[in-house]
Amino acid sequence: MQSKAKTPEDYISELPEERKQPISKLRETILKNLPGGFEEEMSYGMIGYVVPHSLYPAGYRVNPDLPLPFINIASQKNFIALYHMGIYSDKDLLNWFVSEYPKHVKTKLDMGKSCIRFKNTNHIPYKLIGELVSKMSAEQWIKKCEQAWKK
Repeated sequence: MQSKAKTPEDYISELPEERKQPISKLRETILKNLPGGFEEEMSYGMIGYVVPHSLYPAGYRVNPDLPLPFINIASQKNFIALYHMGIYSDKDLLNWFVSEYPKHVKTKLDMGKSCIRFKNTNHIPYKLIGELVSKMSAEQWIKKCEQAWKK
């Protein structure tokens, strides 16, 4: 579900009560652990973490007017979603995350290509998400994207 909120604070204020705290805590976890170079903004109707044009003027290959996306968090109809493009593009990072997940959460990992779904907000592994977020710098993300785009 895409929001028309202009700021992350507005996005959170529009959420149902039971989603406000988990999304806020997820946001805090990301901001605390995100390497320098990324910026928080509303992106695709979700809270997004992007490489700004000031660091990467070329922007997103699909739409250069947009900054290079990296992570998004959203309250969807039946779950909270964390979209992490790094795990989609880096097999080692994906393998690390998949192997670490069961050490933090007893339920099965519900994941798509870049989307990690949390149907039960009590099972969000904030510490693990913090580690995941810290593992790729803006410079590494730019390099990973440029390598993929050359193929």
